[in-house]
Amino acid sequence: MRLKKLLQSLKEYKAYNLERVENIEISGISFDTRTIKPNEIFVAIKGENFDGHKFVNSAIKNGASTIIIENYKYIANCSIPFIVVPNTREALATLSATFYNYPARKMRVIGVTGTDGKTTTATIIYNILKSAGFRVGLITSINAIIGNKTYETGFHTTTPDAVDMQKYLSEMLSAGTEYVVIEASSHGLAQHRVDMCEFDIALITNITQEHLDYHKSIQQYKNAKAKLFQSLNTSFHQPNIPKISILNKDDDSFNFLKKIKSDIQYSYGFDQQADFSVENVQYSENGMKFRVKTPKDYFPIETYLLGKYNIYNILASISVAYSQNISVKDIQKGIKSLEKVKGRMEIIPHVVGKFKVIIDFAHTPNALQKALECANNIKTNNLIVVFGSAGLRDKYKRKAMGKIASRLADKIFITAEDPRTELLEDIMNEIALGCEIANRKEGIDFFKIPDRKKAITKAILSAQDGDVVITCGKAHEPSMCFGEKEYFWDEYEVVKSALKMKKSKSS
Repeated sequence: MRLKKLLQSLKEYKAYNLERVENIEISGISFDTRTIKPNEIFVAIKGENFDGHKFVNSAIKNGASTIIIENYKYIANCSIPFIVVPNTREALATLSATFYNYPARKMRVIGVTGTDGKTTTATIIYNILKSAGFRVGLITSINAIIGNKTYETGFHTTTPDAVDMQKYLSEMLSAGTEYVVIEASSHGLAQHRVDMCEFDIALITNITQEHLDYHKSIQQYKNAKAKLFQSLNTSFHQPNIPKISILNKDDDSFNFLKKIKSDIQYSYGFDQQADFSVENVQYSENGMKFRVKTPKDYFPIETYLLGKYNIYNILASISVAYSQNISVKDIQKGIKSLEKVKGRMEIIPHVVGKFKVIIDFAHTPNALQKALECANNIKTNNLIVVFGSAGLRDKYKRKAMGKIASRLADKIFITAEDPRTELLEDIMNEIALGCEIANRKEGIDFFKIPDRKKAITKAILSAQDGDVVITCGKAHEPSMCFGEKEYFWDEYEVVKSALKMKKSKSS
């Protein structure tokens, strides 16, 4: 695509050194000097720990044909075109969408945001739409599904960067995709990664304390989530396709988000005044059964998923399906056919003894509480939990998570979960303080074991018949961050190795 056409998509910019080159052909867009190729545009992004403006000269040496910047001071005697914009992150999204010819405008796009439950809800929606016969794409913190192909979406990230997002959407369109379901994190929304995704449906799961290290206050965190709903009023509006918002009536975010206009607004929850609610809930260790009330009718649902919080995720998904006129039969089929979501209250099969092992991604106070409440419903003896807290993230949640674990679990193993450049011992001590406040005793009720593999192994070796062992915080993530380096990590292999060790010791 020619540079002139790309630049015309920007709302505001100042161009320099464009003479005789505005019609040059651009082969791609990048914000990483390590991977940039000749004739690509380099967009200088300022991040939390780095500033792409400092690498402009490297981008030029590696073949960049045009530079997009916010700050002049890093440009000295530049002979190639450079463009100054108010916000390079926003420009990156706009340029990427333009480069790929606005793929989101030719599909129906569903955005799922919230503190907890995003991946599960997005996956349920995906499954229902597939069951109804639609060609569906999916982008979550676990992976991107395009046609028959699955791609990993990266380390420790929920929402891909704007370039990859538009590339995925373009590939989905080429594969004949009709619906796209996107998990949109608060970081992704605040950092313009999902700009130009042209959402047709915006859905919230809940808003609880998380990411305050980045957003600084719960109100700023809510404001970031609200951007998804505000985008319904500013994004491309396909003819005869209404913009729809779906809100959790039981959540504190409801009154805040319901003020944001949309063509259609639905609510869901246990509150019987919600548009979509439930009754006659039956829980078991093999799943749940309940009856759903919609604005039109009632119908039963059976699911293999566990926990009250998954009823919320299912109700939210049913709201989306209802808005798209999906039949009750296809809704029921899509939900029942989903046996598990990777790393979400996932029971790991084994033949070692009569106890259960669960892997869950819970890494917030609310998610940990819900996971442990769910695990308590299926234990017949003790609940054993293994968890930590990420470094350089919301420190205020650590003590709270220690208190929650102390209230709901019988035995607690505090361990590593991406300490990054923080001292792991300090992180564990902050969690342990919550345990001590709850009158739990170290060495009896809770244990601090820095090595996560050893912590999981000790937890599983200590399990007896009727126990539930649950490991929280890592789940699907393929790496563990110590310092500034990512090290390979596989929670599933660690759990399986511990089960093998327990089997050998018991035989």
